[in-house]
Amino acid sequence: MRIRIDHSTRYAYARPARFIVQMLRLTPKSCESQQVRDWRIETDVDARLRRGEDAFGNVVHSLYTERPTDALTIRVTGEVATVDTGGVIRGQNERLPPTVYLRDTPLTHADGGIVDFAKAIPEGETLDRMHRLMGAIHRDVAFEVGSTSATHTAADAFAQKRGVCQDHAQIFIACARKLGVPARYVSGHLNRLDGQHDQDAAHAWAEAWVDGLGWVGFDPANGICPTDQYVRVAVGLDALGATPIRGTSYGGGVESLTVALHVRPVQQGQQQHQTKGWS
Repeated sequence: MRIRIDHSTRYAYARPARFIVQMLRLTPKSCESQQVRDWRIETDVDARLRRGEDAFGNVVHSLYTERPTDALTIRVTGEVATVDTGGVIRGQNERLPPTVYLRDTPLTHADGGIVDFAKAIPEGETLDRMHRLMGAIHRDVAFEVGSTSATHTAADAFAQKRGVCQDHAQIFIACARKLGVPARYVSGHLNRLDGQHDQDAAHAWAEAWVDGLGWVGFDPANGICPTDQYVRVAVGLDALGATPIRGTSYGGGVESLTVALHVRPVQQGQQQHQTKGWS
């Protein structure tokens, strides 16, 4: 299927910021499960955009403003053709060995409660065990918008048994690593089947390394492996490493942030001739 994404992030400052530096992990890469047909990043101010890749192989654009700015909008538009591979990631150039993703981080540190929860997952083949882990998190940790913030850890969310997709993914990662399975965080987009195209934020899930298969996606927030409704954008050890936009401003005083995201399927008759944009 084809999925179209329109994503804008607007920063407004109480007074002009002298300059702004942002790292943008907003651009997906093609692999067996997705082909990027068209992708553009635009800003409404004079700014430099420099493309590169980070240590995890994510496409990163470095943004630098050229002059004092009282507001900045970053807009992403694009279309991605997707197929359902049962959550298995193939055709992706991996920079790092799977064992790197056994590393602990502050956001994914497993406290006593998470350790006990992980150990309670029945023994078995890795793939089966990861499916059971996903199902247990989906069952025991409620999805509740506003119950956590970006700074909450896996242990924080698990202790209160509620959170959002970021929390579900980080709890999964913390448990998998305690079971000796490399796991990583994924940021991306989800075309919701309930027809809700306007969304408050991007989606997040996890991937675990399964010998013989490679990286396999698990979405504990929804209790399923990613399908052709998912667009995979960036990976990291935790949410911090795959954050869509991260940076700082110098001057500007109080900052306000507004995000608008629209994700929808593109019908065959609506598909237009694609031109090549930044990707």
